[in-house]
Amino acid sequence: MNLRLDALTIVEETIGFVLPDVAVRKKLEELELSNVVLVAIGKAAWRMAKAAKETLKENIKKGIVITKYGHSEGEIENLEIYEAGHPIPDENTIKATERALEIVEGLSEKDTVLFLVSGGGSALFEKPKGTVTLQQLQNITDQLLRSGANIEEINAVRKHLSEVKGGRFAQKVQPARVVCLILSDVLSNRLDVIASGPAHPDASSCEDALRILERYNIKVDENVLEELKEETPKQLSNVESYIIADVKLACEKAVEVARRLGYSATILTSSLDCEAREAGFFIGAIAREIVLHERPLKKPCAIVLGGETVVRVKGKGKGGRNQELALAAAIKIAGLENVVVCSVGTDGTDGPTDAAGGIVDGRTVQRIKDAGFDPAELLEDNNSYQALKIAGDLLITGPTGTNVNDLILILAR
Repeated sequence: MNLRLDALTIVEETIGFVLPDVAVRKKLEELELSNVVLVAIGKAAWRMAKAAKETLKENIKKGIVITKYGHSEGEIENLEIYEAGHPIPDENTIKATERALEIVEGLSEKDTVLFLVSGGGSALFEKPKGTVTLQQLQNITDQLLRSGANIEEINAVRKHLSEVKGGRFAQKVQPARVVCLILSDVLSNRLDVIASGPAHPDASSCEDALRILERYNIKVDENVLEELKEETPKQLSNVESYIIADVKLACEKAVEVARRLGYSATILTSSLDCEAREAGFFIGAIAREIVLHERPLKKPCAIVLGGETVVRVKGKGKGGRNQELALAAAIKIAGLENVVVCSVGTDGTDGPTDAAGGIVDGRTVQRIKDAGFDPAELLEDNNSYQALKIAGDLLITGPTGTNVNDLILILAR
């Protein structure tokens, strides 16, 4: 057994299994749709739209795809392709969203909006509400991302500052039917949280948004506070939604592949949700327990976790939640033999970097030290990218075309 190669095999096959193409085709074959206008948003938008176009063909009259820079794979007949900023919206976000609203304007009850939603949609599908400016929205989003707020909290604020989030998009296209196919990157699979729920009634309130701003000491201007006073839609009658893939499915596939490779394997959780470095320390502690005491599983074994951690940014370094988790785990397993910890974003991107995550072992810390750096100091500075790059432990996949949270593995023999 080569632990690193096996970990990479598990990651590759798992990501391949949760690519949206097959799931989109399967669901569309079950549905009866007519007069279809397609709107696809998120990191997986291009692949979802491509699969929909190949399935429905001329039944799609027109449409638009809005995805992250570098995630488009070329032209799709009759569809307009836009790339925009993530995780912070930019001018292209606004331009693309305004174009989407133009495309769905004036639809009747005989029309269907096929709304393809994947992770990243919150940043990629946005038109600031009322007097809120793009710069203000960028600043608030940046503060929230750095604060350690979870995705439900972040999106509760964004929904109340948007013309399209929190059910407002579906409201705008009434009386047209809206059919949502969703690739979930939210642990609870809450439809009002995924991509900030543009086509789902919003369970959060104005008061919730204000409490979140206060809890994390987010500074906003007076006009923003005024815009937060208008409530989001709480009922919609023109929408039907289907989740076609999520992190639970990814974890189950990872276990299947690990067992085929000869490991005893189990899912520890598919809903990991805490600070990345704390998760890394905990996962490293589990790895130590396996290596030293062969529990909770006997070697060779694989422990699979799924979820989405957060990073509380205090330093000035560069990294992402998967890289920070991997570096913290590396510190915990330093000196141990025959163990690997891997943490990867299934979308192929982790934070504002070109890495998907990291893959570390018992010698990672020593490699960093041999290069003249202190791993603990790099972690404290949120500089996991540099630490893992020094160690040769960055995991780089490029954009994958899917997005179902993060996959974390412990392999030991």
